[in-house]
Amino acid sequence: MNKKNPALLFCGILWFAALVGLDQLTKYLAVTGLAGKRSIPVIPGVFELFYLENRGAAFGMLTNRQWFFAAVAAVMIVAAVYVFLRLPGSRHYHFLRVICVLIASGAVGNMLDRLFRHYVVDFLYVSAIDFPVFNVADCYVCIGTGLALLALFTVYREEDFSFLLPGKTAEDKEAH
Repeated sequence: MNKKNPALLFCGILWFAALVGLDQLTKYLAVTGLAGKRSIPVIPGVFELFYLENRGAAFGMLTNRQWFFAAVAAVMIVAAVYVFLRLPGSRHYHFLRVICVLIASGAVGNMLDRLFRHYVVDFLYVSAIDFPVFNVADCYVCIGTGLALLALFTVYREEDFSFLLPGKTAEDKEAH
């Protein structure tokens, strides 16, 4: 982390906490307001709130493999935190900071469910295309991943990631 700007770390932690909090709040509301009830149409025929206890991954794959998913989430979290902490302090890397926070927040949100509930609370359902039921943390991970791909193809060049190489520091990158 660029030691000259600890505000970046503080902001990242604040956004991370806010996003995880929002995810957990929406899941709590889904458990208390939707569990055992019929779905609630938000946009009839298009989008509804539908309670589901997901014990697998997307599309129900690998059901009841909670520790596997917790391990995958832990790897995602460690990678996002590592990149976030190594990012140079320049404005050029703010987009990557947002991406790291989104991915880490989503991974933590679903990992908390898996560790404490032994399933993930899903409640957002796009009925128009019969898309699998998902949650806010899933949105964070998907949006973060989509933005990462967009950034890799449009914003950043290969040399912009030299700070991730062993022995390099954020300060080395900013010196060039």
